[in-house]
Amino acid sequence: MRKINIDKAKIIMLSTQYRLRLEFICKCIANGEEVKLDDMVWTQKLAKANTSAREMLKKARYLAANPDIQEGSMDAFMGSMGLGDPDPSNYKTGFDGADEIVDWFKQDKPDDWRQRD
Repeated sequence: MRKINIDKAKIIMLSTQYRLRLEFICKCIANGEEVKLDDMVWTQKLAKANTSAREMLKKARYLAANPDIQEGSMDAFMGSMGLGDPDPSNYKTGFDGADEIVDWFKQDKPDDWRQRD
């Protein structure tokens, strides 16, 4: 069973009940276990509203998408920091021109609520 490192200081805004439910769901996702649809909907809504929940979900998806990560590797570091996209199909390996580079760096709606508001 995979363990998700959680920064307890970042989760202060979540109630204990929400945090425990989110931790359980994230562990299931990271381990590739089945998660009920209503739990996934709840988790996604919570992740949209709470930065800490979004980071936990992103880490869980990263671990699920990369099950062969070696402890101490760069991939493990990236996953623990919540960096990168958990879906390998979204990885960009090259650009065909300057316009494509501009589009790649352009962000219409930031994920972080502090930048949205």
